[in-house]
Amino acid sequence: MTLPEKCLSLRIFIGEKRRFSGKPLFEAIVLSARENHLAGATVLRGPMGYGHASLLHTSNILDLSDDLPMLVEIVDTEEKINAFLPVLDKMMEGGGLVVIEDVLVKRYGKPAEAG
Repeated sequence: MTLPEKCLSLRIFIGEKRRFSGKPLFEAIVLSARENHLAGATVLRGPMGYGHASLLHTSNILDLSDDLPMLVEIVDTEEKINAFLPVLDKMMEGGGLVVIEDVLVKRYGKPAEAG
């Protein structure tokens, strides 16, 4: 899949404990993005963070949280991101933060072979 230079970045901030349809929400989002043929998705787990309630979540052994911050990032065309938003809306009913930004895409190396 070749992406144009101008795309959107969809960043989804959630807690690690959030669930959707019996699985972790971050996993459900990535699987749904794949089913909807988005270019790719990455999940990052944060060692520390806080949200709207100012409750600190940390991986520090003395203050260990079981609900660390998670970030799911998806980059694709504006059309595909906008088509995915209604799907994401249903998953995010329990709360979270979604940020959409214009990005320039620069790819290095050969595209992976389809197989």
